[in-house]
Amino acid sequence: MITKRDLAIAAGAAVLTLAGVAVAQAPKPALLGPSVWRWDEIKFHDTDVGAYAQLVRAPTATLDELEMHVTTLKPGLSSHAPHTHPNEELVIIREGEVEVLSDGVWKKVGPGGVVFNASNSPHALRNVGPGNAVYHVINWKSAK
Repeated sequence: MITKRDLAIAAGAAVLTLAGVAVAQAPKPALLGPSVWRWDEIKFHDTDVGAYAQLVRAPTATLDELEMHVTTLKPGLSSHAPHTHPNEELVIIREGEVEVLSDGVWKKVGPGGVVFNASNSPHALRNVGPGNAVYHVINWKSAK
């Protein structure tokens, strides 16, 4: 004899099964293909410390995620407190004078300077110049 309890368990199992199918069939984000970002077309959004423009955050053929953004940092301000993360990143200074925390030491970097933040290495950036600092961040994640 089938009880109400049996029907409730069967209904719950059916819902969980359908939910699992929906999750399993969720489309993966499209891979980033050849792309160009023109400086005059980048859309910046004001922040408490300056401005921010997200260029891309997407998987590529060889990376789980490629994330690139541009930050404008007002004089005397920091982008964030020193922190770490498992992914690696490059910071390319476009304008201004900044100091970056790299390998436990604050180092001054100007236009054209490139900073590599290694995996799980404490890092930070602050604007020490008289005007705005503008820099590009290229950040990637890959499965190991």
